[in-house]
Amino acid sequence: MQSSEAEPDGGSGSDPEIRPWAALWSMVLGFFMILVDTTIVSVANPSIMAALDTTMTATLWATSAFLLAYAVPLLITGRLGDRFGPRRLYLSGLTVFTLASLACGLSPTIEALIAARVFQGLGAAMLTPQTMAVITRIFPPRTRGSAMSIWGVTAGVATLVGPILGGFLLGAAGWEWIFFVNVPVGVVAFVLAFRYVPRLDTRAHRFDWFGVALSALGMFLLVFGLQEGESFAWGVIWGPITVWGLILSGLAVLAVFVWWQRAQRGEPLLPLRLFRDRNFSVGAATITLVGLGVNAMSLPLMFHFQLVRGLTPSQAALLMVPMAILSLLLARPVGRFVDRRDGRRLATLGLLLHAVGLALYLLLMIWETPIGWLLVPSAVLGFANSFMWGPLASITTYGLSPSLAGAGSGVYNTNRQVGAVLGAAAMAALMQARLTAELGAAAGAAGLTEGDGSAGALPESMRAGFAAAMAQSLLLPIAAMLLGMAVTLLFRPRPPATRSVPIVTPG
Repeated sequence: MQSSEAEPDGGSGSDPEIRPWAALWSMVLGFFMILVDTTIVSVANPSIMAALDTTMTATLWATSAFLLAYAVPLLITGRLGDRFGPRRLYLSGLTVFTLASLACGLSPTIEALIAARVFQGLGAAMLTPQTMAVITRIFPPRTRGSAMSIWGVTAGVATLVGPILGGFLLGAAGWEWIFFVNVPVGVVAFVLAFRYVPRLDTRAHRFDWFGVALSALGMFLLVFGLQEGESFAWGVIWGPITVWGLILSGLAVLAVFVWWQRAQRGEPLLPLRLFRDRNFSVGAATITLVGLGVNAMSLPLMFHFQLVRGLTPSQAALLMVPMAILSLLLARPVGRFVDRRDGRRLATLGLLLHAVGLALYLLLMIWETPIGWLLVPSAVLGFANSFMWGPLASITTYGLSPSLAGAGSGVYNTNRQVGAVLGAAAMAALMQARLTAELGAAAGAAGLTEGDGSAGALPESMRAGFAAAMAQSLLLPIAAMLLGMAVTLLFRPRPPATRSVPIVTPG
């Protein structure tokens, strides 16, 4: 395949055939769509359960299956992008995801819906690493900060849009439309990506199939154990198999995978030389904590808004609008700052502000507090997101060579997803523990510790205890953000040669 790159560092500077900003916006549309889908289904679970005449456990598997199929292959699909070209993998993943979305909306049974969600997850896994890899390869370092800021904020905001969009579609058209809406968006995203995402160099690889098998098995055991631990109360799944057995087995298999990547003489699936770049190692560790904190925080907040404040899912999600708006408005200015100067401390500031915003929620989560005050921490989190996502992605990946862009993107996104799964599992366990501590037997009698989301409006006598339990649960994401902030202090400065005034304008 002929190269479309003009600069050894992956830049596009003088090549008239590449329009990097058009390529970025084309990919952002597809990336945004698949990330919205990670949260949009949550508000429709009761409707899906009633329409398909199934159980809550089976309904929740529609989400679990998607997340599992999304997280497990990311290491592999990132490397496949290096081998076959990120454009080809992106378009293939977008096609699979769009067709699977249509199948989801047409599903007559819960089993058919779960199967279609698996294919949605596989499509998302094919697509996601390619977005970051293409940015690394077509934007020169002097403009990569702006591009990564848009990519990062997209990742942060999309998960907030899901419940809002899901609530409106559910009320206006029915649960099927949370999937049908992906079809026209997917078609438009495909046309734009086909037109603007460039074909980039590929190299013949001797593919590490044994590494593929080890990676897939290890990630499946780890993610499934973390994801389903709460469902089985961290106990026995079947016979002698326990949740902790799955998690430890997954870690053991992944350890063998790392050993194999070092020991084999061919071309590894995961080039360990990635981690010789200190900033990549620091960023990969930080994004795991960010994924944990961001995913964990939504559970207690949404439960508080709905069960204590009595809001509908759509109304509860609207309290997050200041965060979404500020994140989007500040993305480009923050990106330009990163392009001009060493932006590594912006990531530190972003994680600190995120912890501050969550601490404000903790203080305000007393049910008598006027609801308007809850918009204040949402705004703080908007500033935090703009300072955190983009600069973190930029400083982590700017040192990667084009040949390692896919592998690096796969690792980065895998860590984010594993952190998200870990955050959800840990938060579910912590919320149950705090509810039991605050409300005792009354929590179980009201159905608040069953994890099925079936509890209705809380009686007046339980609201204070429930609010206290949800507030205490926020200590987990606060701790994750503060630890991530400390890790970012290990970032090294970016070389001055890669910092200058941007010369590429959006196209």
